[in-house]
Amino acid sequence: MTRDASLAALDGRIAAVNDVLNAASVLTWDSRTMMPAGGAETRGHQIATLTRLARDLLLAPETVQALEAAEKAVESLPEDSPERRKVAQTRHAVTHHGRVPASLIQERAALRTVAQAAWIEARAKSDFSIFAPYLEKTLGLSRAYADCIGWSEHPYDAMVSIYEPGETARSLKALFARLRAGLLPILDAARARPAPRSDFLFRDFLEEGQRAFGLSMAQKLGYDLNRGRLDTTVHPFEVSFTRNDVRITTRYNRNYLPASLFGTAHETGHGLYEQGVDPAYTRTTLATDLVGLYAVGGTSFGAHESQSRLWENHVVRSRTFWRLHFPELQSHFPQQLGDVSAEEFYRSVTRVEPGFIRVEADELTYDFHIMLRVEIETALMDGSLAVADLPAAWNAAIARDLGLTVPNDAKGVLQDVHWSTGYLGSFPTYTIGNVMAAQLMDSLRRNDPGLGEAIEAGEYAGLAEALRTKVWQHGRRFQREELLLRETGRGLDPAPYLAYLTAKYAA
Repeated sequence: MTRDASLAALDGRIAAVNDVLNAASVLTWDSRTMMPAGGAETRGHQIATLTRLARDLLLAPETVQALEAAEKAVESLPEDSPERRKVAQTRHAVTHHGRVPASLIQERAALRTVAQAAWIEARAKSDFSIFAPYLEKTLGLSRAYADCIGWSEHPYDAMVSIYEPGETARSLKALFARLRAGLLPILDAARARPAPRSDFLFRDFLEEGQRAFGLSMAQKLGYDLNRGRLDTTVHPFEVSFTRNDVRITTRYNRNYLPASLFGTAHETGHGLYEQGVDPAYTRTTLATDLVGLYAVGGTSFGAHESQSRLWENHVVRSRTFWRLHFPELQSHFPQQLGDVSAEEFYRSVTRVEPGFIRVEADELTYDFHIMLRVEIETALMDGSLAVADLPAAWNAAIARDLGLTVPNDAKGVLQDVHWSTGYLGSFPTYTIGNVMAAQLMDSLRRNDPGLGEAIEAGEYAGLAEALRTKVWQHGRRFQREELLLRETGRGLDPAPYLAYLTAKYAA
């Protein structure tokens, strides 16, 4: 068999895996946007069946035979060639899933939908006890999964490796220590200044106007509505069914406008990444997370978050953006924003004000939300924190880091969807995304001074094209550190992130 034939045979096997995972993603999208609450249990079984089928296809003798032939066929190619990366990543996934019983894969997948339904109910009633039994099950399955994968220092290392290969509890602790030391003086300086006016953010903003502006904003940033759509959900997310169908969601709060504005901008960043993957990678290993069993083109969760945080904060949460686009927002809400200037609006949405909700946090306190969640997750994984004690531990951490008293479970331990979907280990990727976003933007601006001028003029196509070329198109071909080394000349470095925050908030 020729090299091309061997690779085509492997691609054909992985295309089937990708198809099944995309079908599961469609069901997941529906469960989070439109499915009636009563469908949760059966939907969980449906998604679990498809997840197990995908795993069975990956481990099937035909796939392994095609993989072995492809490994021989690509031996002479450069190590970083797309062909060799496809083969190497497929081998890694086959080895990974060969260690994990199919029953555990299916049990984890089945639990996600019913656990999420319980979380939605618990959050609505602000009652952690409703969700606690499901979190106990999720935690038990996560520990079992970690043991199957293998770990040496901490069970959390195994879970983090699914979402951010290379990171461990130890490496995260070192990163967070450096960030905390750098963030605290910037936070103190920002909080010492008088708070800007923000009363107008809490007026009555009809959903129709919020949606219209959000869609317009997403398109300005480059989101292709011919290959995407915007829907409503409890907790915003993005999901792709190949690059040709990439969907984003947001939530609308009639009495707090920024929730949808920045939620939509954030998910648009995710959507741009997926829509920008090289078309040649569609339905291949380089657009499929074969380890996590997700149909996703981004190379890691942290790299993905770097794109959402880049567009949300470096572009949309900038003075220039609102100087240019505030009149359009005003046109949707002339009564609510008629007495507000663009500068007042910018200052209000960049004000530093510690709060309970992570997704609504300002840039300076956001990472404290992430760091306390990682602290809690590691304690849950090693058993030093019991699920029953979680609300108290959460509330104590919020008081310690943000000086706030949590009023109820909905604004505390129940605010995030992640634990209900089994994503133990994914929270660190948000802060990694913040750091990576600043590092990329710093490099892009230094290497192309005209890029900053274009952004100042409201022209975002140049930035999108630069990111498409340097990040998006590669899909899963290069790991996070490789992408950073190729563009910035060094691995993950928090210095540009701290410099960005200093310039924006300490001045």
